[in-house]
Amino acid sequence: MHILDTRLHADPSRVVLRPFHLGWQAKNARGGRAQKLVEDICALSEDEVVETYRRVHLDFAERHWQTELMFEDRFAEVAEKLELDPTAYSDTRRKLIGAYFCHEYTYAAAALMNPSIVPHPDQSGLGEGACRFILSLRAVGEGHISSVAFREGIAQDDGEFSLWPQSSFATSVELDDTSLTDSDAGVIVHRNPESSLSNTVIFPITEQQRGGLEDLRLVRFDHGGGDFEWIGTYTAYSGSSIRSELLRTVDFKRFLLEPIEGRAGRNKGMALFPEKVGGRYAMLGRQDGKNLFLLKSDRIDRWDSEGELLLEPKYPWEFIQIGNCGSPVLCDDGWLVITHGVGAMRKYALGCVLLDRDDPSKVIGRTREPILTAIDADRSGYVPNVVYTCGVLKVGERLLVPYGISDSAVGFATVKIADLVQLMR
Repeated sequence: MHILDTRLHADPSRVVLRPFHLGWQAKNARGGRAQKLVEDICALSEDEVVETYRRVHLDFAERHWQTELMFEDRFAEVAEKLELDPTAYSDTRRKLIGAYFCHEYTYAAAALMNPSIVPHPDQSGLGEGACRFILSLRAVGEGHISSVAFREGIAQDDGEFSLWPQSSFATSVELDDTSLTDSDAGVIVHRNPESSLSNTVIFPITEQQRGGLEDLRLVRFDHGGGDFEWIGTYTAYSGSSIRSELLRTVDFKRFLLEPIEGRAGRNKGMALFPEKVGGRYAMLGRQDGKNLFLLKSDRIDRWDSEGELLLEPKYPWEFIQIGNCGSPVLCDDGWLVITHGVGAMRKYALGCVLLDRDDPSKVIGRTREPILTAIDADRSGYVPNVVYTCGVLKVGERLLVPYGISDSAVGFATVKIADLVQLMR
């Protein structure tokens, strides 16, 4: 693999304005805590309200986008929950109340890692051999909570790529129905229509997700006839339990976040094939924590079977466990799967497997040695000695491989598909 120079790092300066939920800070407190806060603000004179809000505005207005509108929207949410009469408050007092129920969150202060990459829905206006893409990133912030961030860019078939710039602010997706935060079913979220995807973050929404959204594996799924849907599998962590869930979108403007039903949904690291295989949906997963399995289902949101054993660790660099690193990529020789292996001293490395196109339960070949491993400075980080990816992008006859570096940063590499296939012969 050819390692590229670009690196993405954690950045504590990137913050997003989020709702502040008093209940999260005092789980045993009664709902009266929020009511008391509003009463305290209402006890201020109008002059005190104006001066207090002036200071808030001075501190935060330039750090966020449409800050005052967000304060007003937050007041409306609080007013509905507490059954307040909005007409009883001045404009400034309403915005001040909204500000007290918001906070800044440094969503990528601790780490950026475990990226995935897919073709962008918009491929218009590109030169020959170019592909516009969407990169997803696991962003880790305060409290080690993981969320999903995005970057957009353009890749060339010679292995080069560029990322679109980000603005100084980020915005969070919003829940369509705010009554569903305790839902065990799917929820729909949307990004602000005036915010770009590169400045959008998907935070945990439901109780099952409150500990983090981890390791999104995106794929552009072909339903046939030019009907594409972008689907990602990820781990929803509640703080005590895990569950695999699906992110589904057709435009990256609205997203459905829904649980994977069935026994297989209790496991991590599932990756969907980009099309049906033999008339059924197909998935790769590490169902027993060590080996790689092939799963099939008639429903994309329900996986009852634990699947059939596909690969066991074979070489020393993968003796502890083997797993997928994102969805299989279809090439002339079959299904190309980037794998990860864990060896001595819990060192992670990437490998590659080739599966039969018509029957992916047949393994055509696999690499004897890692194709990418942590060396030199890349061995240092929050979790040392790790390289890991959640998906790669086929551009012409090459792969663009974004990868996590020791759970702290993201690097990029490129490799010719023919070179990988040759290693497996």
